[in-house]
Amino acid sequence: MSGKVRDVAPENTLEQFLAVARVVKPQGRRGEVVADILTDFPERFEKLKRAFLEDKNGGTRPVEIENTWPHKGRIVLKFSGVDSINQADPLRGLHVFIRREDRVALPDHQYYVWELEGCRVIREAAGRAQEVGVVTGIDRTGGVDLLRVARAGNDPRELLIPLTQDICTRIDTAEKKIVIDPPEDLLELNQGG
Repeated sequence: MSGKVRDVAPENTLEQFLAVARVVKPQGRRGEVVADILTDFPERFEKLKRAFLEDKNGGTRPVEIENTWPHKGRIVLKFSGVDSINQADPLRGLHVFIRREDRVALPDHQYYVWELEGCRVIREAAGRAQEVGVVTGIDRTGGVDLLRVARAGNDPRELLIPLTQDICTRIDTAEKKIVIDPPEDLLELNQGG
């Protein structure tokens, strides 16, 4: 079974939050906004009553959510205290967050992108550990996801490592460590020369 990755937090957000939507524009006359969905779990909006709205200074403020409904691949949100187009318009481009601890629990061998980014990649062979690099991102391929790894040391070449249980034998997101057992020549093959 391959590992899967979920939900992406935008850069420069506070550590304790995850973005689940980004306000696009006002929707209707009563202060509703339409937002892009930034989560793999859009069903979370059905029961979402409290969230955190990004503010222009890079922080967040709590908001109560009166109502939500899907609309043309997006989500419409009605925040308490936002009751007109004029009040909704300044919310354009702002992210809607939840606390990380309120995230959806994932099944075994599935991870959030933010859990894998920054993990050290270690190759263990013949009882020895070799530092390979650090995960800088994930390429979602529609099949097996690929870890983008900046090589250890001054080597500027990036590695692409399949996120499979056969290769990524141990993933410890708490320790930010991924132990790999790649097939022979995989690391040399994808170095790009």
